This record gives sequence, structure tokens and C-alpha cells, in this order.
Amino acid sequence: MLSLALVSCGEGGADDGDVSLSFTWWGPDARHELTQEVIDLYEEENPHVSIEPSFREWGGYWDALATQAAGGDLPDIVQMDSGYLRTYADQGSLLELETVDTSRHDESVVRNGMIDDELFAVTIGINATVMAANVTLFDEADVDLPDDTTWTWEDYAEVSSELDDALPDSHGAEGPFGIATLEMWLRQQGKEIRSPDGDDVGFTVEDAARYFELQLELMQQGAYPGADVISENQSAGHEQSLAGQGRAALSTWSSNELLAIATATGDEFTPLRLPRQSESPSRPDTYYKSSMYLSGSAGTEHPEEVQHFIDFFANSTAAGEILRTERGVPPNADVLDAVLPGLTGLDADIAEFLRGMEGEVGDPPPLPPSGGADFGQIVQRYELEVFFERLSPRQAAESMVEEMSV
Repeated sequence: MLSLALVSCGEGGADDGDVSLSFTWWGPDARHELTQEVIDLYEEENPHVSIEPSFREWGGYWDALATQAAGGDLPDIVQMDSGYLRTYADQGSLLELETVDTSRHDESVVRNGMIDDELFAVTIGINATVMAANVTLFDEADVDLPDDTTWTWEDYAEVSSELDDALPDSHGAEGPFGIATLEMWLRQQGKEIRSPDGDDVGFTVEDAARYFELQLELMQQGAYPGADVISENQSAGHEQSLAGQGRAALSTWSSNELLAIATATGDEFTPLRLPRQSESPSRPDTYYKSSMYLSGSAGTEHPEEVQHFIDFFANSTAAGEILRTERGVPPNADVLDAVLPGLTGLDADIAEFLRGMEGEVGDPPPLPPSGGADFGQIVQRYELEVFFERLSPRQAAESMVEEMSV
């Protein structure tokens, strides 16, 4: 099936005559260069198509996209994020992707891009929330790496405190990873950030209070740095973060971000599973996340060519060998098989780590509702209220749940 799809990529889409498509994405310079290589390859195989690229950093990307959507001028092909997918789909801005082949994608990953059984976004990279262990700092502290198949939050607290005591210039753990840490902690209890329809919170005030109590205890016993350091670290980029400066032995990230952290420090890193609430969890807490997607504009004049390019980007072995794991592990199993032998170092470790989790992953969480992309900022804000002891865990929980429920 994939071979047939690749042959069709070389033959062009259904539109006759010259076609011009606009394509926008966010990311660092390395992503821009690799993406342009894929565009060049596609244009070479489909000479009747020209693709006009545009890209921004994350901060300005969504403001620009919102302005374009409001003016009915959304680019033909859009790099999409789960936090905004429902917003753009609900307002009718996105094209239903009926001809993109997802047969070699994990079923849960395909569902990540679906709303009401319609596909509006195709995953172009898979990641997962992981605990990043700085092996260099573990060795310096003479502390053994934990067994991530059995360790609990209590074990995490002990190891982090031990590391903190042994590393005078570094911290044992960086602190919570905002909404991702809360999400994983809730999933370990069979709950989610959001209700099944995505329109309300999926947890109680009591759940949130217990989470804040755990985070405060971790800080008070020395597993985390002080509140002022955590506050500054929340707004830091990869290279400016404690982990990116080689000053945190344990930190939580999306798996595709580990390479940037390791490159910034020059230290050795390895991915670990997050701690559990017990050694025998009742359900999978982790899931394959779509690190990013490609979507099409509902207003495009060339829907077939848009889908043809998205199919090429997600399913072509040639494109996969260019992109490798920059956007995350390839979602297509055949592309991953082709790319994996060429991966080395941490790239290979992450790909093998995610593949090794295959039997452990659960269903993806409900997509955020329209306007729900600020949930992460809300969680971080109330974490700081607790860390600075301006609010008790209970008070923070009550206020946060009320704010998220509006």
C-alpha cells in the first residue's frame, strides 16, 4: 500500500495545470532547513506544484495564524498542534482529510487528529512525556539510575533529594512540567485533564489538591529547587532551562525535546518512564502524543493536492529519511523501519524507547475544547501560587478548577 502511495506521489495529484500551495509551520532553524529539503523533493517529483513556505517561532505563530483565519486567508497547509486543533476545526477552518493514508499509523495516533470521526489533522511526529535523566550528573553524584519500570513518586523524591545533596552546583530535579506532569499523574488514577467531550475538566478539586500537596512536598524536602528558581525556569527556553544548562539531574520533557537539551549541555542523557503512584498501575498512564500535525485549509482551491502533499510528508520514506526524528518519531511504521538503522546516539535511544512502550500506551486524552489552549498556563500559575505559599493546595485547587470550568 505504501509503495503504491509513493508511486502516486511521483505522478502528481488530480489537479491539472500549475498549482501553487502555501505551507506554514513553526520551529527552529534546523526544522526550516529540513522542511525545505522535503518541499524541494516533492516539487521535483511533482513539477506542476510549487509550495510557498513561511515559518515563525512558536510565540508569534498562533497570533499570525489566528489573523489569517479571521481574514479567510489561512495557508493551504498548516502545521497544527493538539491545543488548537479543535478551535480551528470547530470554526470550520480545516479541511477533512479523506484521501491521506493512515493505514500504517498507530490507531491511537490517528485518533489524535479526529473530531467526531472526521480526520482534520495527520500526525507527522510521535513523542511521549518522559523523564530526562542527565547520566553525566548521575555519575558525578555516584547515584544509580532508577528502574523506571517500577519506580514510584516516593522513589522519585528520594532519588532527587539524594542527587540534590550530592550536586552542589545542580539540582536533583527541575520541577513539574506544567500540565504534562498533572496529566500523567491524573491518568495514573484513570482520570484526564478534560472530560470525554473535552468541554469540562475531568478531575475534582480533591484530585487537584492532592497533586499540589505532592508538588509542595517535593519542593519542601529538597527534591525541587526553591520557588523563585522554579518560577524563572517556567519561562526559560530549552537552552536557558536548568536542564539545558546541565543544572538538573532529572527533568520532564516531551521526548523529541531531549536532543535539544543534550546538545545544549554536551552531557549524556537517557529517557525514563515517569514515576507511578504504585508499582502495579491499574491502567496505562502514558500515550503516544502527536508532537505536531499537518492540516489543510477548508478554503483551499486545491484540496486534492493539499492532501497529496500531506500524504507524502507523513508516509514517504524519502521524506522520512530527511526529517528523521526532528519533529518526533515517524508515525508510519514502514518509514520508522527505514529510518531507524540510520539513527545514532540519543536519536536512536529515543526511537527505541518509544517503540519499547508500544504495549504500555493507553488511549490519547480528549482534545482541548475551543479556547482550551491556555490550560497549561493556568496549571503553571497555580503551581507557583502553591510553591510561593500564597495559596494552600486546597485553595489553589478550588480556584484552578473553577477557572478551567468556565
